[in-house]
Amino acid sequence: MKLHQLSLVFRALPRGVQLGSFGFFAVTVVTTTVAAVPSWFALTVAATIGGFLAGVGYEFLYYRRFEYELTADTLDIGSGVLSRREREIPIRRIQNVDISRGIVQRALSIAAVGIETAGGGETEADLRYVSYEEAKRLQRDIRRRKRGASDEPTIADEDENESQGELLFALTHRNLVLLGLVAPDLRALLPVLFFAVPTLGISIPELLAESGAFGVGPRGAALAVVSWVGTAAVTAARYYEFRLTRFGDELRYERGLLSRYDGSIPIDKIQQIDVRENVLMRRLGYGSLAVETAGYTPGEGPSGGSEAAIPLAERGRVLDFARSIDGFAFDEPAFSHPPSRARRRYAVRYALVIALVTGVLYALDTGLATAVGRPLGGNWGTILEFWYVPLVALAVVPFAAHYKWCNRGYDVGAEHVLTRNGFWRRTIAVVPAYRVQTVIQTATPFQRWRSLASVAIDTAGSLSVTDRGARAVDFDANEATTLRETVRRRLDESLALRRDVSPTNDSADDVPNRAGGDEDHA
Repeated sequence: MKLHQLSLVFRALPRGVQLGSFGFFAVTVVTTTVAAVPSWFALTVAATIGGFLAGVGYEFLYYRRFEYELTADTLDIGSGVLSRREREIPIRRIQNVDISRGIVQRALSIAAVGIETAGGGETEADLRYVSYEEAKRLQRDIRRRKRGASDEPTIADEDENESQGELLFALTHRNLVLLGLVAPDLRALLPVLFFAVPTLGISIPELLAESGAFGVGPRGAALAVVSWVGTAAVTAARYYEFRLTRFGDELRYERGLLSRYDGSIPIDKIQQIDVRENVLMRRLGYGSLAVETAGYTPGEGPSGGSEAAIPLAERGRVLDFARSIDGFAFDEPAFSHPPSRARRRYAVRYALVIALVTGVLYALDTGLATAVGRPLGGNWGTILEFWYVPLVALAVVPFAAHYKWCNRGYDVGAEHVLTRNGFWRRTIAVVPAYRVQTVIQTATPFQRWRSLASVAIDTAGSLSVTDRGARAVDFDANEATTLRETVRRRLDESLALRRDVSPTNDSADDVPNRAGGDEDHA
């Protein structure tokens, strides 16, 4: 089958503009560096038009040569202009099928389909674009083939709609507004500032002069309010009309105001869940829940965050929902804290950072004044005059170190491993014992100096080995070794129990690969 005809327009125009711009700037650079270039205007026009036509032609050939076919066992994709690439994606390996539509695509009834397999990384197949009906058909047929159903759709398949599933969560308008206010999307801060600064008539030098060294002026406060409201609006638009529904062994989500996203989360492929709470959420008694599948990790899917099972709800409801997911019925955790010397380590680290910032400001103040032979004037001179202001932060260093320390911990249950990290944005990661792939113990030179170590619990996803994964940080080295061995033992016990209960499920898809064993990077 071919892509939708409109996909040629959406692909060709950006590519043509890109190559046309490249041709324009290339000829402009040449004509400005080489003297007496004849007919420079004609060359510029020819390069621009030629680049545009080359881009359009390339995408036309790409469209003509792109084909896909959904068979009983595989999704076959052929693509390539200069070199041909043939891919056969096994249906049983497909983890997530996501459909995304921007506001223009929604008006034209077309959609992009992202297909992800186990292992994370880049999207395995990206169909841009097919008709929305074709996108839903692919999503439905892949789901049916994964269940082992027949190729012919049944009446139930044809009539499948939201009323047949179990609605697990729907974001209310009140919580949508609250979500935007307590968890604004900081990734949108720079675009918001780009539009807010000229709109409010604010210049950065005037803003710095008005704010001074110790406060924020009226225009600075206005800019902060506008930025907060703007980023909150972006978050609210992203999770507008969020719904999570269960259909059999899958969770299906749908969300978005301008760009609409819908897709599926296979329950049996969930590797880890994260309960996330920033400072404002904790004060108000709210939290969010995100899941990691073998396909990709929270926030790394095609929709940039589609794996948020619950964007915002009361903390008790979040925990109840987390425990209701198959394989995640964990007990109330009793977290173990790092030793007290870890807290002292944090205090020393923060104090050194403050001292470094103060030293840089002092060096700039004295060095620049010496270079020009007089005291610095202007806004920057006023700011550098107060080079000692960062030293005020030393008063809060003990409190910052304490809160960082008390928000870290781990708990090992009979069937789950839980870790907790973060103060401003605290994350409780829950990993079933049978999902553990490897247990990695690490220790930096500074940790070894204080006999500390960290333990990362790795799953089939790619999140666990990062700072955002399940990690027990800054524990006594001997305790970290004991934790590593305990997790490994619980993994063996859990796998043995699952083999005894359901021996037919001991397959490459359901049981983690222990190849490579545990690692100890001390």
